[in-house]
Amino acid sequence: MIKIRLKACGRKQRATYRIVAIDVKSRSEGRALQELSFYKKMNKNETRLIYSAIVHFLELGAQPTETVHGIL
Repeated sequence: MIKIRLKACGRKQRATYRIVAIDVKSRSEGRALQELSFYKKMNKNETRLIYSAIVHFLELGAQPTETVHGIL
């Protein structure tokens, strides 16, 4: 099963996240199937989404987490 979830990156006090499609069985910071976008918590206006990739994984049956669902 594939999930669409956040993957933390950045540094302390300046957290940024990548929205990735990842297998459920892999660890949260493990290798992603594909990076779909990024999200900066500090600047909510600075979110870049790759809609074609997101729609592709949703059609394959990927389940977004609650946080990612809120961002999308």
